[in-house]
Amino acid sequence: MERIRYIGDIYRPPSEAYSLIIQATVGCSNNTCRFCRMYKAKQFYIRPVEDVLEDLRRARACCRHAERIFIADGDALIMPLQSWIKILDYIKLHFPECTRVTCYATPRSVLLKSADELAVLRGLGLEMVYIGLESGSDRVLKLMDKGNTAAEIIEASRKLHAAGIKISVTAINGLGGLDLLQEHAVETGKVFSQMKPHYIGLLTLMIEPPAPVCQMVDSGELKLLTPEEVLGETRLILQNCDCEGAVFRANHASNYLPLAGTLNRDKDGLIALIDSALAGKTNLRPEYFRAL
Repeated sequence: MERIRYIGDIYRPPSEAYSLIIQATVGCSNNTCRFCRMYKAKQFYIRPVEDVLEDLRRARACCRHAERIFIADGDALIMPLQSWIKILDYIKLHFPECTRVTCYATPRSVLLKSADELAVLRGLGLEMVYIGLESGSDRVLKLMDKGNTAAEIIEASRKLHAAGIKISVTAINGLGGLDLLQEHAVETGKVFSQMKPHYIGLLTLMIEPPAPVCQMVDSGELKLLTPEEVLGETRLILQNCDCEGAVFRANHASNYLPLAGTLNRDKDGLIALIDSALAGKTNLRPEYFRAL
């Protein structure tokens, strides 16, 4: 049986664990983020759409049921509209059971698409995009060479809302280090509030080669947070976040304290759990259990 072809390591969001993954782009169109190691070994390019359709054909031959399909790699939204149309049309025709198509996106790839183009993608089945805020602080974004400003990601989120495309957004605890803890937390909460995402994922910074952040830590440019400081930062983010109805998750393997709820309904309860941990009444995940 012919196998689906993948180039290099493949990454997907935790919520796509049971999705069919089809690689339409290789690597990340930005790939400058100093905290990220995922695509450092790849040179970004867009695969020929014929190759993507062939992989979909191979997937159909061996996969009896694919309710969800994730289009990889990093920033697949950057593909030209015509390529997206061919892929989504193929999915609609050959995977009638598929109820959700998703992908990673950068603020730049969203802003490069017109409102009409995004509306076309939604109409053909692109239900949600995963987009990394990482921090609401422009100083932290610049420090980490993220490649966009907080204002740009807010603008991108508004375009996605207008097109009816759902938003799942992530931020990273500890990304500003100790020096920018307060600013990172407060501004991240405020930007979440303006983005109004459907899903919020909060990770915790991990130092893993070959991410350039490793050198920042070694040189002292970035001072890592203690687990207690991470919890305090999470508390500040929640206090400054007004995202009615957003699903909130900080239960990734990188997090010291698993948290899950729906905002704003569960905000006080989440903060109470943090306070319990800070008071030593709840155990934190040991360092050796943390992973990406």
